[in-house]
Amino acid sequence: MTFQNELINWYLINKRDLPWRHTNDAYTIWLSEVILQQTRVEQGLPYFNRFLENFPTVADFANATEAKVLKLWQGLGYYSRGRNMHATAQIVVKDYQGIFPNLHDELLKLKGIGEYTAAAISSFSSGEARAVVDGNVFRVLSRFYGSATPINTPAGKKEFYTLANDLLYKEDPALYNQAIMEFGAMQCKPKSPNCGICPLSQECYAYNHGLVNVLPVKIRKAEQKHRYLNYFICVEDDKVLIRERQAGDIWQHLYDFPSLETTEKYEWSNSSFVDQVKSVFGNKADFAFIKTQKHILTHQIIHIQFFALKNYIFNFSKQKELNWVSLTKLDELPQPKVIHDFVLEYFYKDKME
Repeated sequence: MTFQNELINWYLINKRDLPWRHTNDAYTIWLSEVILQQTRVEQGLPYFNRFLENFPTVADFANATEAKVLKLWQGLGYYSRGRNMHATAQIVVKDYQGIFPNLHDELLKLKGIGEYTAAAISSFSSGEARAVVDGNVFRVLSRFYGSATPINTPAGKKEFYTLANDLLYKEDPALYNQAIMEFGAMQCKPKSPNCGICPLSQECYAYNHGLVNVLPVKIRKAEQKHRYLNYFICVEDDKVLIRERQAGDIWQHLYDFPSLETTEKYEWSNSSFVDQVKSVFGNKADFAFIKTQKHILTHQIIHIQFFALKNYIFNFSKQKELNWVSLTKLDELPQPKVIHDFVLEYFYKDKME
């Protein structure tokens, strides 16, 4: 039996029942594909359901505010993807009369849609013969064929895209693409796959040469940058002072608190830190330590300290990104996950217990 048939037979028996597999609507498939990029199905499914419930059509998505889109996206990370989705929805309404494209070359013209996403949408919605190559497919092909070419290099991408297209089951590309992706997600897992029950193990190069834990090869990325953010919580008359983050840094257009970034982590009583705080918030500023938190992003590790701040001075005419809001209003605004979690713990702790 061929490689393709083995995968398809396995898939028909073992596939998960997922909502986007019951439609060929390009808009719905687009939602699922973008939301599930770098996100496990278990984590992404609630987000998919919320987006489809709030935006049942691409026109509904296009007409939403960016704040609402980012609020629904909150917790997924990679917020530029949410903003790109919003821009794409608006382009589809304006240039495609609200009909989401379902062909590969048209999809590539849309913001935030690359080769993988275009291949997935076109394959699953129109049956176009395009191989879908995600992390699961890289892993299956690398192990089965024994390729040690690093998958995150131009040479690796070219090699595996060529191989994937050569293997594509032209009679039903959508079925085959779903099969190999699902096989990688459920059977040929990154760590500790159960090779003893794998239908491909007899011919799998990695299994037969003891390389399952070696393949695929991936070149290590540059070391993550460490940053030190100190947040200051100001509360007056049941309102909290927040800041809208501006362009040019992480969490663009999300909301957090007034902050001071330092070159290292300081103890709250450190004289240098105290001087820095007073230079920003006034000589009479009085602050008290609340908690520390570490937040890991793709390229950065954020070391966070939270402080309660009193007797501060702000120049609201110059710092227009600052604003007083009620907790109800804050709940409606998109926040980085680390801020959202802090708000729940700090302001709603009694209600949660």
